[in-house]
Amino acid sequence: MERTLIIVKPDAVQRGLTGEVIKRFEQRGLKIVAMKFIHITEELAKKHYAVHEGKPFFEGLVSYITSSPVVVMALEGNDAIAAARKTIGATKPVEAEAGSIRGDFGMEIGRNLVHGSDSPENGLLEISNFFTAEEIYSWDRATDAWIQE
Repeated sequence: MERTLIIVKPDAVQRGLTGEVIKRFEQRGLKIVAMKFIHITEELAKKHYAVHEGKPFFEGLVSYITSSPVVVMALEGNDAIAAARKTIGATKPVEAEAGSIRGDFGMEIGRNLVHGSDSPENGLLEISNFFTAEEIYSWDRATDAWIQE
């Protein structure tokens, strides 16, 4: 089982798309094992985006992600990273497939609605930035047998 961090970013929250975003991941078959509504601090934003520190767009990323509340989730499933990223769509929304979150609702890379981890290792690291071990719940879902072999 893989886990991925998902952030429903400020633009999605402000546009009232939070429920739609969550719905798409659940309908895909990914299981929510942690979720909360938070306002990301500048310190946490810099930690989350540390890989981009020194790049021209770093300060803009930090400013954007801290501009409004977000929903953070840890999702679990077989190939959760690939499934989540396909559900999210290409980073540049105008290149994202129709039917993906970004393809259906996004226009610009700077307002691309959702973050998803890019590897299992980063998924675990990013989840640990936002959730304690006590906030993550492994649970049996009645529909799991109908989603996974």
